Amino acid sequence: MASNTQYWLMKTEPSVFSIDDLQREGFSEWEGVRNFQARNFMRDRMKEGDLVLFYHSNAKPSGIVGICRICREAHADFTAWDKDSPYYDPQATPDHPIWMMVEVEFVKKFSQVIALSELRKYPQLEGLKILEKGSRLSITPVEKKHFEFIESLGQLRVESDQNICSSQAQPTQST
Repeated sequence: MASNTQYWLMKTEPSVFSIDDLQREGFSEWEGVRNFQARNFMRDRMKEGDLVLFYHSNAKPSGIVGICRICREAHADFTAWDKDSPYYDPQATPDHPIWMMVEVEFVKKFSQVIALSELRKYPQLEGLKILEKGSRLSITPVEKKHFEFIESLGQLRVESDQNICSSQAQPTQST
């Protein structure tokens, strides 16, 4: 991994586009983002090779289900000027696109969801944007230490299927 790799969390509803869809397709455009702050993250900061925590929102349970990688940097989201698209924006045009998309490629799927409620149990994840009260952005930056910790949780799930355990990631005990 290059030292300039940035880390992200991107939310999607699995009924619209899931980690299984991405795994089957291999790569996909991440279209339909209609929030200026999330758009600006894609447009101004996301780079090819950045790693992404793939998050299923509005699911039971909602949580992180895998990892993908940015394989094409920001470019115009053409769904914004497609009148038949649910992401249509009458103010967007090919000459004035307004909205951006990136392309992502599948990296791995965790064997189980790392639920939002579980993420809240780990003091190692203090400061993770998705755990902040009122956090609703569909795209947020993630610190490297948070990404690596969550990736280790996902790896533990894969390894736990093989009866391998680790003491690296232990939740705090509630009292």
